[in-house]
Amino acid sequence: MDSASRYLSLGKPDRSNHLWRYTPWKRVHPTGEISEIPMLEMPSLSLKMLDGSEPQDGIRLERREGLEPDFSNCDTLTNSFLHASTGSSAWALVVERGFTPDKPLVLEIHVEDSRSVAHISLEVGGASDFELVTKITGSCEWFGLLRTGWIGDGTVMNDVVLGLQKDGTFLRTDSISIHRDAQVRAGTISSGSERTKSDLRFNLSHPGGSVRVLGSILSANKMHLDHHIEIHHEAPETFSRLSWHSACGGSSRTIGTGMLNISEGSKGADASQIFHNLLLSKSAEADSIPELEVMENDVVGCGHGTANGPIDEEQMFYLKARGFNDEGANSVLIAAFLNSTLSEMGGVEIHDWLVSELSAQLETLNT
Repeated sequence: MDSASRYLSLGKPDRSNHLWRYTPWKRVHPTGEISEIPMLEMPSLSLKMLDGSEPQDGIRLERREGLEPDFSNCDTLTNSFLHASTGSSAWALVVERGFTPDKPLVLEIHVEDSRSVAHISLEVGGASDFELVTKITGSCEWFGLLRTGWIGDGTVMNDVVLGLQKDGTFLRTDSISIHRDAQVRAGTISSGSERTKSDLRFNLSHPGGSVRVLGSILSANKMHLDHHIEIHHEAPETFSRLSWHSACGGSSRTIGTGMLNISEGSKGADASQIFHNLLLSKSAEADSIPELEVMENDVVGCGHGTANGPIDEEQMFYLKARGFNDEGANSVLIAAFLNSTLSEMGGVEIHDWLVSELSAQLETLNT
């Protein structure tokens, strides 16, 4: 069955599922008519080193036609919809085995059309070691991003998605398989779009695989940012950590739902998740729903937790006693809160670059 037929056969999603409880599918569909699959424009993509130079040999961005991804470990509705909307046209980010550049890379996606969509297939060869930031810029009414693929054996990869799209709706789905002994840090920085719905799924399908999923979420004004994360342990000796920080200002709302699934036979699995929410105004709202499904008895550990709260008044008093005004003290505390996850997304060079990219968004949050 092709993606369009698969999508049309599914009908309206059930809101009893955490994936759709807080953001109905109709609200993030590009037309609101869920029986429609509009053909959408493709944004412009470019791949550069962090300093703006051309990529080193061993990595390339190429067009693919008729690419049929594996949707067995994802939400079939959104993934088949996005795949059908691209007309089965995709970009493949191909990384050759052993690729080890001397600088991080930036894959920039620039959106301009009123409605656009991109499918990016990650094909990362084994024994590689690199950092990649996917940076989304521009302004459009609706943008959809489908990322599928795999991370090869023994690869060490920092994979950060930086959402700086202005206004509009952003729908993102990831379905990534992590192979034997690969170590992945998957960072998400979300700020800018009025409404974001993301469904991020990582499959630890081979022994020794490891993933750290990190979120630094900034919401202000009337933004509605809804992120759903699933990590599936399907092999022995796998490791995962989910750490998600959201700072909410204005009358915005953030939602974080996490699912850690440990399948039978995944002996020695080690998994935990934590959500922290910083509320910057009385009308801001944050919801966190961590879940565990453990089908294997022989595990190292499984845990989850969540915490919400305003800025600490004692910390504010401490900073003001040392010369900070209210605005300056707020800025320091917000930056420190978000930096606890941001600092884990890459090395010093990429961290400094991310902080500079987010300076305007941090200022908006503080006000």
